[in-house]
Amino acid sequence: MQLYYSPTSPYVRKVMVLLHETGLVDRVTLTPATVTPITCDQTVVAHNPLTKVPTLTLDDGSDLFDSRVICEYLDTLHHGTPMIPNGGDARWRVLRVQATADGLLDAALLVRYENFMRPEDKRWPEWIEGQSGKMARALDALEKEANHFTQAVTLAEIATACALGYLDFRYGHQPWRDSHPKLAEFMAAFSQRPSMTATQPA
Repeated sequence: MQLYYSPTSPYVRKVMVLLHETGLVDRVTLTPATVTPITCDQTVVAHNPLTKVPTLTLDDGSDLFDSRVICEYLDTLHHGTPMIPNGGDARWRVLRVQATADGLLDAALLVRYENFMRPEDKRWPEWIEGQSGKMARALDALEKEANHFTQAVTLAEIATACALGYLDFRYGHQPWRDSHPKLAEFMAAFSQRPSMTATQPA
């Protein structure tokens, strides 16, 4: 399999952490790609009409995207405990937490694009405020979800850790730990896992 990736993408990191946690990392060839909302990497375009990373090309030549779909597919390839439970309340909780963490990332990336990619005279303060509100509410929701985090690793913990890691990477000037002590405790432990240290963005 071939994974088109950027080492600073939190969505790529989610896939990479899952690969490490499931022992599948050696089955994937990493292909660097540079994609932004205003640039198209033609190599990625050939495999993903949305021109986003991560994009996974399977051994049969077919392609999968986005990170949620890729993670669900990879979860079928290993023989350990599923990262996404097969059914019941546990499955829907994991998927809900992943959606919340991904939504936090969506908002964080939109704010970053607005501040760093859009010309200064075209920036929209109300847009930034709206997306920042989503980030704050998502953190509050994940703080409540942290009550259910355990030492067992699921996609809920992976997605949350990658979202929090992105905040540390790009929003280190906006501390989230003081008002979210359960998430802070979780991140202090989870960030030490080999899968997280191996995928830490530079």
